[in-house]
Amino acid sequence: MKDNNMKAWLYLLPALLFLIFFMVYPLVDVMFYSTEQAYNFASQTYSGRGLFNFSYVLHDTYFLQALKNTFILVIITVPVSTGLSLLIALALNSIKPLKNLFETVYFLPYVTNTLAVGLVFMILFKKTAYSDGLINLLINFFGGESVDFIDGPYWAKMLVMCIYTIWIVMPFKVLILTSALASVKKDYYNAAKIDGTSKFRTFYKITLPMISPMIFYLVITGFIGAFKAYSDEVAIFGTNLNAAGMNTIVGYVYDMLYGDSGGYPSYASAAALILFVIVFTITVINLMISNKKVQY
Repeated sequence: MKDNNMKAWLYLLPALLFLIFFMVYPLVDVMFYSTEQAYNFASQTYSGRGLFNFSYVLHDTYFLQALKNTFILVIITVPVSTGLSLLIALALNSIKPLKNLFETVYFLPYVTNTLAVGLVFMILFKKTAYSDGLINLLINFFGGESVDFIDGPYWAKMLVMCIYTIWIVMPFKVLILTSALASVKKDYYNAAKIDGTSKFRTFYKITLPMISPMIFYLVITGFIGAFKAYSDEVAIFGTNLNAAGMNTIVGYVYDMLYGDSGGYPSYASAAALILFVIVFTITVINLMISNKKVQY
């Protein structure tokens, strides 16, 4: 028995070392950095320890704007992308001819480089000296006025960002939900047909409970992914996200480390820990809800 335990620990050792060096140690290091006041990056010295860095970050207008942008992105994109993905997956599941072709087409945006997709979106929405962009042409065709979606009002930029994020994350969710729907036993549907159950009731009472673990998984990963958003914003609005008013929490952390206001690892660490607490709290809440709603 002892030999088996020793072998098990030896098998786990590489993974444990990886977790310690690349996850546990950086997290502990960030905690130490976040409490070091007046940290000098060049001399590696600081004046004392305390919570000043957290107070500074929470009162920084750039961080508050990034926090607002991130929460709007999370609140809009996660439920909308999950709902649309479920509808598309249901449609694909009911299509017999060319089903594999449609699944491949829907999955293509996921394997495309996000920066390349961002450039395409920028071309579609951006107003230039030569054109108002394809989207504005469509708006004008239906009698509306052109809108500068990239350099214009805040709501327009946030709309583009939400549409882009939903477009990027939907293919993966469609793939997962399509696989989940295919795994539901046909016997349940046959029994529902014999009983004369309506399609909506069949979906609500059979399909939805059976795929609820996958929906919950997508919601959790969707929340985490949306809170970590950064490269998507850069792809559309450029590297100076503060000037565009479209920065995110991860972008704020990066700016504090390497951006124009870089060289402040203590502020960056404090912001990173605040993000960690937010994501951890929301994940715990989702887990508590899943215990009541998800059927395993």
